[in-house]
This record gives sequence, structure tokens and C-alpha cells, in this order.
Amino acid sequence: MTAYSILDLSPIAEGSSATTALRNSLDLARQAERLGAQRYWVAEHHNMRGIASAATAVVIGYIAGGTSTIRVGAGGVMLPNHAPLVIAEQFGTLASLYPGRIDLGLGRAPGTDQVTAHALRRTLSGDIEDFPRDVVELQHYLGPAQPGQRVVAVPGIGTEVPLWILGSSLFGAQLAAMLGLPFAFASHFAPGYMMPAIELYRQRFKPSAQLQKPHVMLGFNVCAAETDEQAAYLRTSSVQSFVNLRRGTPGQLPPPKAGFEKTLSAAEQAMLAEVGSCSAIGSPSTVKNAIAAFVEKTGADELMLVCSIFEHQKRLDSIAITFDAAAALADQAAA
Repeated sequence: MTAYSILDLSPIAEGSSATTALRNSLDLARQAERLGAQRYWVAEHHNMRGIASAATAVVIGYIAGGTSTIRVGAGGVMLPNHAPLVIAEQFGTLASLYPGRIDLGLGRAPGTDQVTAHALRRTLSGDIEDFPRDVVELQHYLGPAQPGQRVVAVPGIGTEVPLWILGSSLFGAQLAAMLGLPFAFASHFAPGYMMPAIELYRQRFKPSAQLQKPHVMLGFNVCAAETDEQAAYLRTSSVQSFVNLRRGTPGQLPPPKAGFEKTLSAAEQAMLAEVGSCSAIGSPSTVKNAIAAFVEKTGADELMLVCSIFEHQKRLDSIAITFDAAAALADQAAA
């Protein structure tokens, strides 16, 4: 049975603040816990005026501290920005505070532009091709202590925080398969290689101490409302944000704007259509049917739902409608 989780960028709406965005994230996480979500992840992005989750480990601690049972984690930490030991200490601390509830998804992109990447690291001499080595080093710090081990993550050693490999290409699929780790594909914004990546991962997967069989999580956009028309209108906030990012002018999450998509170029409309292939936008029945079709096509073990709506209450409503649809699908499968 497909599991359902939530990826949250802690969006800062126009006219609002990071404080409000983070409080809204906690509110949404509590709702997700009540609805039975598998996990709640936040993502590392930098120099983005509309995203409040840059200090990812800090936000995870805030969310985990305000919830009780749901798994909380990073979707993900951009490992090239950090020394593996530092991440091991951060997530070892989180795992010590909230045992059995912390996940660590790892990406190899910087999550920002080159100028900001330099500000983060002070040097760009590293290579993203070092990513596999850094993942293995991180596993070493989070695993059992080894005889003669000179560098130990405290907290961290022995916590064995579950690692996930994130990706939007075949590279992440190959690495996740080789290491026997769960694989999360960023189909919610880059679906082009989704099906080949899933196939490659499943074919080449090697069981590990963490995972005995492949586990595929796919990013999936949702915007649900009482009617298709209402949902399409609410979605224009995230569409504007996405297009602004692609134009190189990222900002805060704007209010919905009727007819916005009609103002876009043919290339931008094609880009949105591609992203729409991994989305459910509409009424409860429309959302249910879209989820069912996507799961049937991909065989996803888990959907990571992404929902950015300008008004917080409407975002809560959208997630509630989506989980109702998922429950109806589960009931149909069990019947």
C-alpha cells in the first residue's frame, strides 16, 4: 500500500514573515500527524526570500518537538554545502532527542546559486562528484563505532539515522541502488527522468543493513479544493513562484492571480505541463483519480506531497482533502 508524506518548504507568503511561515509549518505538521502521514520533511534552500527552511536541522527540531509520532526529516540536506561530520552531529543530536523519528535525505545540488554557494562554503574547490564518498563517510559517522576510530560524531555514533538519496536524474538512482538506500525522486519539479530512474533503481538495487528491498518515493504536487475551478485558482500562487524561480527572479509566495497561465510563453506553458504530469489539481474526485493514475503508472511505494497555497487555512484544507482521497483509494484496494 502506498504511503503518503509531506514535503514543506516553509513558504513565506507576500506580506508575511519567516516567523509566521515556520509556525504554519508546525501547524501543518500537526495536521499531517493527525491524518496519518508517514513523515514530514523540510528542505534546504539558501538566499530564497520565499523559503524559511534554510537552517534545516533547526527547523526539524522545531517540528519534531511540536509533534509526537510522525517521522520528521530533511528532503533534503544538500551535502556538498557541509562537512559530513557536521551533519552527523546535527542529525545525531536530533535522533538522540527524538529517537526513531528522524530521517536524513541527501542531495548533491547546492540548493542555491554559485555566489551563495561560495558564501556557504567559502570555497568551491569541492566537486559534486565527491557526493558518493561523502554519503559513505556520513554513514560511517552515524554507524557503530569501529576499532581505532579516531573521529567520532557525538552525538551521532551508533544512532544509524536512516539515509535517503534524493535525485532528479539517473545519478541518484544508481547511487541509491548501489548503497541499498531508499530513493526519493524530485518528480514534483523535474519529472523528465522519473520513469527511467525508477526502473534503473529497482533493477540494480542491492540489499543493505538499512533496506532489504527497493523503496521509491516520488514528489507529487497537490492543490485540492471543493471544485476544480477553485483549485486551479489557488494553484496560481505556486505557478507564479515556480515561473519566477525559472526566470531567475525568486521571491515570496504571491497571492493567486486569475488567468496567470494565459500570460506565459509557449515554453513556460510546456514546462508547467510537464510538471503537471506529476500533480493532482482539483476537486476531491479529481484528486483521487489523479493519485490513482499516478500510483498505477509508477508503482510508487510512497508519495511525498508538495502543496504551496497562499492562504494557510486553504493549504490545510487542501492536505485534508488529499488524505481523504488517499484513504478512499486504500478502502477501494482493500474491498
